[in-house]
Amino acid sequence: MSKKILVIHGPNLDQLGKREIDVYGQTTLKDIDQALEEKAKFLGVEIKAVQLSGEGEICKEVGSAKENGFAAILINPAAYTHYSVAVRDAVVGAQLPTVEVHLSNIYAREEFRHKSVIAPVATGQISGFGLNSYLLGLEAVVNLIS
Repeated sequence: MSKKILVIHGPNLDQLGKREIDVYGQTTLKDIDQALEEKAKFLGVEIKAVQLSGEGEICKEVGSAKENGFAAILINPAAYTHYSVAVRDAVVGAQLPTVEVHLSNIYAREEFRHKSVIAPVATGQISGFGLNSYLLGLEAVVNLIS
């Protein structure tokens, strides 16, 4: 059986392709998930991608990742990136390699977006490359568990 990677898309990412096109482009969440599935097959891993809007939902999914057989986590915490100590603590508690990804360069946007409370506890962070942030992130977590 191949290794499993949990992919979490945070709040509002289900609206990709409809909202803030100037920031996020026309790529939809479905486009991202399809590209991730193709990349996962190429890399010889399985993924489970979920979009969760609630902070508690994200914490529960991250917190149960290891017991559900996942080897690593790829997460775009979206707005929770900047203030969710709960998601941060869930990442710490998961004890799995975790890569944080963002479609946009959070450091080139509004000042309040320049801080990630997740990055210090994640294995790494990739931002600013649109869909490729996810693909590079998937490759990174696969390399971490190989």
